[in-house]
Order: sequence, then C-alpha cells, then structure tokens
Amino acid sequence: MSGREEISSPRRTKEIIAAHGFSFKKSLGQNFLIDQNILNKIVDAAGLDKDTGALEIGPGIGALTERLAQAAGAVTAVEIDQRLIPILQEVLSPYPHVKIRHADVLNVDLHELFGEDFAEVAKVSVVANLPYYVTTPILMKLLEEKLPLANIVVMIQKEVAERMAASPGGKEYGSLSIAVQYFSEPELICTVPHTVFIPQPNVESAVIRLKVRERPPVEVKDEQHFFEVVRASFTQRRKTISNNLKARFFPGEGRERLEALLSEAGIQPSRRGETLSLAEYARLSDVLLAAGIS
Repeated sequence: MSGREEISSPRRTKEIIAAHGFSFKKSLGQNFLIDQNILNKIVDAAGLDKDTGALEIGPGIGALTERLAQAAGAVTAVEIDQRLIPILQEVLSPYPHVKIRHADVLNVDLHELFGEDFAEVAKVSVVANLPYYVTTPILMKLLEEKLPLANIVVMIQKEVAERMAASPGGKEYGSLSIAVQYFSEPELICTVPHTVFIPQPNVESAVIRLKVRERPPVEVKDEQHFFEVVRASFTQRRKTISNNLKARFFPGEGRERLEALLSEAGIQPSRRGETLSLAEYARLSDVLLAAGIS
C-alpha cells in the first residue's frame, strides 16, 4: 500500500469526500466511520483469514472494506448509491480480490452471489456498518435465506442490538430477539459513541456478532407457523399471551379451548409474551398446529 494513509482516518475521509464532491444522503442513512480502533474490533470479531470471504453491505467510501481486504481472501461490497461506485473503485484499486457491486442487497439473489464471488473460499462472514433504517430487513434476509455463513458482525443502533441479544423477561425481549436467536447466537462486542462518525448520527451504536447456527436450538414442525405464533404473542405487549393469541387465532370463540391448549403446552394463560423462552414458543407452536390452529 505504499505507506498511504488509511481511508478511515478523519483527514483522508474528508479528503476523499471533498475530491469527489460527495454529499451525504440522509435517506440512505449514510454515516462514515472514522475510528480505526472500532474498525479493528469489527474485523477481529469476524475471525477472518485468507480462507474466508467477507460480504460487506453499504461500504460507503471503503474504510471498513480496506480493513476487510487486508484480512480476508475475497471481499464483495454491495453499495446502493451509484455515486459511491467510482470512489470505491478508485480507493480500493490496490486490492484485486475486492469486488464492488452496485445493488440494493434486499433485491440481490444472495445464493447466486455466494456461488459467483466466494467459490474459492472455505467460509464467508458478513461484516458491515448497516444503515439503521434497514437493519432488521437486511439481517432477517441474511438469516432466513440459510446462507452458508459463519458470522454476521454488524454495527447497528445500540437499542436494536440490545433487543437482539435480550433474554426472556426483560423489556427488550421480543419477536426480534426470538427470530435472531433461533438462527444465531448473538453477542454484543462493544458500544460505539456517535462522535466516531461523519456525519454524527443522533443515536448510540453497537457492534454485535451473530454466530450463525448450523441448526436452530429448538425443533418445530412448521417454522412459518412458529414465527406467526411468536409475532401474535407480542401484538400488544401489555396483554397476556392468552389475550393476544385469542385475538389472532380464536376470534369469536370462547377462551376455554385456547386455555386448554396453553395448559397442554405447559404455559400459564396469564403470562406475557416476553416471559416465554424459545423452547416454550416451539412447544406452543407445535401444540396449536396439532390442534389445527394456524
């Protein structure tokens, strides 16, 4: 790299932005990271080596991409903003194993991308500073499509990271916690102040690692039904699970049948959705399915 200053340094970031006349689009959630210590923590958490591929979503001007290129055997960066493509191609030109794709990741066939870009590596991790407004849709796409992923290490809004890692019983625990923990093992790596971004966001951030599971921690007879039961249980958080499930699955019926099925699943009707574990939701989903409730 001929001793060139890292893209992530505040001076170089400002230099690149000025040289290309780039202006930030609030609608795309563009906040560029300018802290090398945080970048190191992100890359270290991903456990990359030359036999690993890295998929980055929303690379911006390439600060994290550059670190990934130094650590991984193959890197693909997917960027939605056409204005950033020539910048990325220029600043990442020293790294021939980096591929830049102009696309909205939510519309990309990821299985096809993996086949084309990561055929030569043994495993792949997603590593990204995600735009906050599309964090959940992107992460759920990555998890639900059952891609051959080792880890997902992402910078996201701190509040959302805490919800993903939450345990039953707390106010952060909800349907997002259950969905993420069904597919992965979440671990908070560090919190990140808003001062390490250009421009500065209004919220605190956090880096979270999702270690993708080979198989879910619970077995369910119908995955789609399982998630429908989970979502229904959190329709109104202050209501009991009995009230929420009745509104979704037993409209116009008496409560006796539902309470009998809850009892069969070993769940008190007076409990609230946030107190149930994944195992309890799995049991409840299977009991309802066996009774023809869907």
